[in-house]
Amino acid sequence: MSRFLSAARLSSLLMLSALAIGCTKKDDDKPGLVLPATYDSTTFETAAAAELAVADQLTALTNEAKKGRVPGAVVSASALEALYINGAPALATVATAYYDGRLRGPAGYFTQLAAASGGTYAPGAPAAGATGGTFGGYLFDGNGLEPEQLIEKGLFGAALYHHTSALLNGPLTAATPHRVMAALGVSPAFPSSGNATKHARPDRLVANYIARRDRNDGAGFYSSLKNDLIKLQAAIKAGDAYQSEQQQAVTGIRLAVEKTTAATVIHYCHTVMATLSRTNLTEAQQAAALHAYGECVGFVQGWRNLPASEKRITDAQVDEVLALLNVPATGAPTSYRFITESATERPKLQQVISRLQTIYGFSATQIEEFRRNWVADQDR
Repeated sequence: MSRFLSAARLSSLLMLSALAIGCTKKDDDKPGLVLPATYDSTTFETAAAAELAVADQLTALTNEAKKGRVPGAVVSASALEALYINGAPALATVATAYYDGRLRGPAGYFTQLAAASGGTYAPGAPAAGATGGTFGGYLFDGNGLEPEQLIEKGLFGAALYHHTSALLNGPLTAATPHRVMAALGVSPAFPSSGNATKHARPDRLVANYIARRDRNDGAGFYSSLKNDLIKLQAAIKAGDAYQSEQQQAVTGIRLAVEKTTAATVIHYCHTVMATLSRTNLTEAQQAAALHAYGECVGFVQGWRNLPASEKRITDAQVDEVLALLNVPATGAPTSYRFITESATERPKLQQVISRLQTIYGFSATQIEEFRRNWVADQDR
């Protein structure tokens, strides 16, 4: 009898073990996510209509701001603000509250650009009440900053990435990858190029700069972004069992954008240092250096006050980089000093590069490659 009970018990235990193993295999051994070779853009236009409209608004706003580059041309703050706040949805609705405050109001970038337009500028400590003007084909405020770059490049982070990050926070739907692409300016054709003469649908806005930092060898930032967009779309289609794959793609998309932003700041730091290292600079060369420098400031400024959970760089580190760029958190910028006191100020740009290299773990090889605009160099 005891032997019979032992055998029964043994049989039961074996059945339970088999069931347990079966359940484990069902949960853990789900089919691997099948990644298609291409992205399905069938419903892109309709799913991303709102983001495409916002991207168009930023392009229109930038084009209005660029009118101030023409000597004597006057741009109104109200015209700039109208392009920012009007529309359904409006660009203003996806910007951070912090950056919205930097753009509007009596001391905002719209007002600064309008005040500078129509005037002339020469690098130097500003006289009381100086508002800036055109210099070498660009429009600068009285401190040597280019409001156009603070508006456009600042909104790349403070609006376009901010909105992208909100979309990636979920809920994730079939429309999410399309909307993310449109917000970043990624073309559904994935040309890895903003060259409109070579591509019917080029990349634009943030994606244009991601393409420039990619050597087109399948291992760069643009390729990473493309692969993660394909992965995100496939994982969403595959269902809730693939939430971990969805989140892997989300993390990859965020990091590709943030790292490319930092790489682009490094690119422009290289550009400014190379220009300022020359002797007897022409007005055009000085202006080009201040313009590239202004892009650095705009790109960095836009990441301030973004949610800490959605970026690697901290606000304290953003402020540290801005201080090295002579744009302190409090007090007036002294951007002009990169021209008037180049020998003493230029090393700060190398410090910016070193700081960003540490934050993002860039290799020495990458730092050198960031000098390049691969789209232009490869004529793609």
